[in-house]
Amino acid sequence: MGEVEPGPAGPLEPPEPPEAPASRRPGGIRVLKRTMKRNGSRHCLNRRSRFGSRERDWLREDVKRGCVYLYGADTATATAASTSATASSSDLHLVLCTVDTPASEICAGEGRERLYLQLHGDLVSRRLEPTERPLQIVYDYLSRLGFDDPVRIQEEAANPDLGCMLRFYGEKPCQMDHLDRILLSGIYNVRKGKTQLHKWAERLVVLCGTCLIVSSVKDCQTGKMHILPLVGGKVEEVKRRQYCLAFSSAGAQAQTYHVSFETLAEYQRWQRQSSKVVSQRISTVDLSCHSLEEVPEHLFYSQDITYLNLRHNFMQLERPGGLDTFYKFSQLKGLNLSHNKLGSFPVLLCEISTLTELNLSCNGFHDLPSQIGNLLNLQTLCLDGNFLTTLPEELGNLQQLSSLGISFNNFSQIPKVYEKLTMLDKVVMAGNQLEVLNLEVLNCMSHVKHVDLRMNHLKTMVIENLEGNKYITHMDLRDNQLTDLDLSSLCSLEQLHCERNQLRELTLSGFSLRTLYANSNRLTAVNVYPVPSLLTSLELSRNLLECVPDWACEAKKIEILDVSYNLLTEIPMRILSSLSLRKLMVGHNHVQNLPALVEHIPLEVLDIQHNLLTRLPDTLFSKALNKLNKLEQLEELNLSGNKLKTIPTTIANCKRLHTLVAHSNHISIFPEILQLPQIQFVDLSCNDLTEILIPESLPATLQDLDLTGNTNLVLEHKTLDTFSHITTLKIDQKPLPTTDSTVTSTFWSHGLAEMAGQRNKLCISALAVDNFAEGVGAVYGMFDGDRNEELPRLLQCTMADVLLEEVQQSTNDTVFMAHTFLVSHRKLGMAGQKLGSSALLCYIRPDTADPTSSFSLTVANVGTCQAVLCRSGKPLPLSKVFSLEQDPEEAQRVKDQKAIITEDNKVNGVTCCTRLLGCTYLYPWILPKPHISSTPLTIQDELLILGNKALWEHLSYTEAVNAVCHVQDPLAAAKKLCTLAQSYGCQDNVGAMVVYLNVGEEGCTCEMNGLTLPGPVGFASTAAIKDPPKPTTPSSSSGIASEFSSEMSTSEVSSEVGSTASDEHNTVGLDAALLSRPERRCSLHPTPTSGVFQRQPSCATFSSNQSDNGLDSDDDQPVEGVMTNGSKVEVEVDIHCCRGRQLENSPTLRENFPIPCLEERARGLVFGIRRQNSVNSGILLPVSKDKTELQKSPSTSCLYGKKLSNGSIVPLEDSLNLIEVATEAPRKKTGYFAAPAQLEPEDQFVVPRDLEEEVKEQMKHHQESRPEPDSSEEGRTELAEEFDTAL
Repeated sequence: MGEVEPGPAGPLEPPEPPEAPASRRPGGIRVLKRTMKRNGSRHCLNRRSRFGSRERDWLREDVKRGCVYLYGADTATATAASTSATASSSDLHLVLCTVDTPASEICAGEGRERLYLQLHGDLVSRRLEPTERPLQIVYDYLSRLGFDDPVRIQEEAANPDLGCMLRFYGEKPCQMDHLDRILLSGIYNVRKGKTQLHKWAERLVVLCGTCLIVSSVKDCQTGKMHILPLVGGKVEEVKRRQYCLAFSSAGAQAQTYHVSFETLAEYQRWQRQSSKVVSQRISTVDLSCHSLEEVPEHLFYSQDITYLNLRHNFMQLERPGGLDTFYKFSQLKGLNLSHNKLGSFPVLLCEISTLTELNLSCNGFHDLPSQIGNLLNLQTLCLDGNFLTTLPEELGNLQQLSSLGISFNNFSQIPKVYEKLTMLDKVVMAGNQLEVLNLEVLNCMSHVKHVDLRMNHLKTMVIENLEGNKYITHMDLRDNQLTDLDLSSLCSLEQLHCERNQLRELTLSGFSLRTLYANSNRLTAVNVYPVPSLLTSLELSRNLLECVPDWACEAKKIEILDVSYNLLTEIPMRILSSLSLRKLMVGHNHVQNLPALVEHIPLEVLDIQHNLLTRLPDTLFSKALNKLNKLEQLEELNLSGNKLKTIPTTIANCKRLHTLVAHSNHISIFPEILQLPQIQFVDLSCNDLTEILIPESLPATLQDLDLTGNTNLVLEHKTLDTFSHITTLKIDQKPLPTTDSTVTSTFWSHGLAEMAGQRNKLCISALAVDNFAEGVGAVYGMFDGDRNEELPRLLQCTMADVLLEEVQQSTNDTVFMAHTFLVSHRKLGMAGQKLGSSALLCYIRPDTADPTSSFSLTVANVGTCQAVLCRSGKPLPLSKVFSLEQDPEEAQRVKDQKAIITEDNKVNGVTCCTRLLGCTYLYPWILPKPHISSTPLTIQDELLILGNKALWEHLSYTEAVNAVCHVQDPLAAAKKLCTLAQSYGCQDNVGAMVVYLNVGEEGCTCEMNGLTLPGPVGFASTAAIKDPPKPTTPSSSSGIASEFSSEMSTSEVSSEVGSTASDEHNTVGLDAALLSRPERRCSLHPTPTSGVFQRQPSCATFSSNQSDNGLDSDDDQPVEGVMTNGSKVEVEVDIHCCRGRQLENSPTLRENFPIPCLEERARGLVFGIRRQNSVNSGILLPVSKDKTELQKSPSTSCLYGKKLSNGSIVPLEDSLNLIEVATEAPRKKTGYFAAPAQLEPEDQFVVPRDLEEEVKEQMKHHQESRPEPDSSEEGRTELAEEFDTAL
């Protein structure tokens, strides 16, 4: 934010003492003297430029205290012009106040006349009433967004970033941002009036729309300007002054401005443009979204105005240009006053007898006056989005009324006034509160043909007599609660929409029926009588039908039949024999066989995916008796998800076939489709193909060939060259040497795939941080912007940082997840005003609440992105889809707030989602508050799938889990999901992320579990890392931010080890070390944090006076219990007494390190000493190293060991056999043993008295088990090494 300075003191404020010189901070904010003074008022404090310690203390005393940022008028102009998102130093003030402080008191303290409120960066700003309380408005706004904690609401209200969603202005923001309407502009000399009494002055002159705007250069953006309407006026040349024009308005009180130009070119350009404006005879005036409370006075002199658009303003009644004066528009025919929050119907509008169109939607009306019957010429009346419950009887006088909109009101029944309005042919009452469908009322309206009762509460239907209705032709009953529907009395019904009800049985009349849409119900029977001879389209998908209705088989004109997602076991022969059927959708049923065709049929699209087909009839594609191919006109064929082994060779007869989708079968022989002249798309992925027979020439139309997932398919170079002209060829790549991703984390790994489909840009971004919050958790996210790519990228870059901040403030997963979404919503700034994005965030962290679980998974989402957990092979949905179609509660909330839901189920025609990040201009209908769920992770949890809307629209949860549960590579699994979605017809952006989980107890390395040691790979976060890992900037291509640096220098390791040996235990013996060392914990079972960190002794720590890097050690004093020689080699021994447990270990480790015998395991006493190399201890090699390479190198064995509390690393097996390694310790000539070893006879190895005999026995056994030396080394002499066990 730019520099902010305090404005002039309020009228009741005593003058402040002189301030000390202000210090500057980054960002240009001045740090003022922190003195807080009362403004003389009980509620309002003096405005400040920023918070000081006293201000903060004052705020902490009461959560009802806070601050309000007051912007200047030019701030809106600068923001709208995208030149600056902040105000200048003189146009932003900070006012401390309470929730009880009224706007009038703030105005008095600021020297303002009034305050204006602007929401979501819109151009519309509302003037606050003197009694309104600005801080309470802010608190209510934040509470509706989702903030619950009063303290947090107080903090958020003080954040200046909130200005992108809510602002207060001391002056009305000007509308200079309508740059598209500005024709000409410049700074010229101007004189007002026809006489020479006024002097020439330099002014800013703008020709905007149909007006000439003149203002001073200094105050050009503060709203202080003169507007001269030019329509009907004059533009004349001033002869007594060169290059000068006189602009005059029309009317009795015409004004004139003389403008002098500098050049002839400017003079001619202005004259030409202004002459066009003057010659216009304006009939339509659009003043929508202008924050008007009254219309400009000059409009009343324009007698030609026939249409006036004042939508989305704040028009008042009793003002000079208010609604009560609109009767002056004698020729006005159309008036739009929607979204003005009038509250009550302006009665004087009923005196404008010329009106034919009146729009009063979304104004909060509860009733209509009887005078509305005076508008006898009215033809269209729109009253949507109000609170009406009845209509006056006088409305029946409007005999010319042909369109009446009363959707999204509070009607509980169809108004009887419809019976008098004989010109109306539609009853449009969507989104009301009707619970009973009374057909008797409709029978009394012979003029009504269309009935729209969408999104009501219809549960039952009432019909008192059997008299039929011969008038209604179209009925829309979508999104209600009907269980049974009998419309057989509507004998003229042509089209019925009844999707998303709870219908079990449906009965209709077939006399006139043409289209029937009954998807997403529970239908088991659909009865239509007589047979609908005119039926062309029948959609019955997602029901419980076990067979295709008989009457559908007899329909002679049916062209489209969709019975997918039902319980069908067979397809009737009569359906496949239909001579009119062109599109048949029978996917996702239980069909086992297809009937054999006899005659030629005109079928163009056949979809039988995901059934139980094992073979296709051999004669399916052969020729019929009339010598025509049975499916000669077939263009698209989908056979996916069956059990087919072959496709009949007669498919080559389908000359018009351009799309064949047959993935996820058992096809081993490539079908003969490459000879088809129009073939374009072929998908044979996930089959058992072994070879491809290629014709001499491929069709030029072939664009897409998918052969992925055929593990036995090998393509020769000649074949690949033949396919080179294909636009998209998908084949399995040879597996590349993969890095050991588990070096970063043994508990989870992820893979991401994103595909743009047929769109030009990818509007999906993903977030993946495998090591989050210093390596103790992970964060994964998916963001879908639908049509914009800006917001997903912003969320990808910022949301992890916001989560990290919120986790540090609260341990409650519901709180910090909710705050993460709400703060991210605020941080979107201006980009989030008009754009929105679905967001999904998954956070894995150690579970401190459930001691039986190692980690917990917290999932939060808004929009349509979803996460599914695979637990014991079964899908477990963790998200909630916030859409009008799938969430009735959210749909009801939006309806209660009087949003207009269009017929395609979108809020205000924009989006079907009810919760998004961004889209602040749709507040309060669209909110950012997320759905949050937490679940403890168990050993049964195998993987986590994150996907956007397009993925889950084409894949069920079960199918997605089954498709990837046996895939080893998470990246391959994610790609497979995206490929499946595209194979099912997805043409939109699709994204999938698969996270493999391994959070069982086999990863535990705690001593509390009896040394349950992991396999050869340890958790990277348990290594000795000085600096916590920091995620890098997310990649622009994949959106993954998961690279970390975890290295420690050699000197750091040596100094840390040396301090452990010499500083902490210089007076403590071996037995004391045994007693004082605490239990060692792993990441699954972290030790409760204490206030003081204390390093504990490790199993074995070696250091030398000089390490490999040449730095001297600080450990010069000998300590008790340490073997010392000439090179000052120090050894500290810490014997662990614990029970060993036989584990599954890597063969590599079994070969490199000795394993204690079974007798030693049985005794439970195991000893060992681990050497540490100064070059390698505590250093994590780069992740890109190959695992096998790391295992072969002894210097990197610490990577596969256990991290001890002092930072040293002990190999997994060596921790079970300390003494065996100790016998070999002096032989080592590298690392800490690089110094020359000079053995002294008095060197001793100290062992406790009670363990002396057992140590001798083990050493003897070790000496006997050593291999014999080679013959080449017989002549070599070697000094005997002696370990004295004197006590």
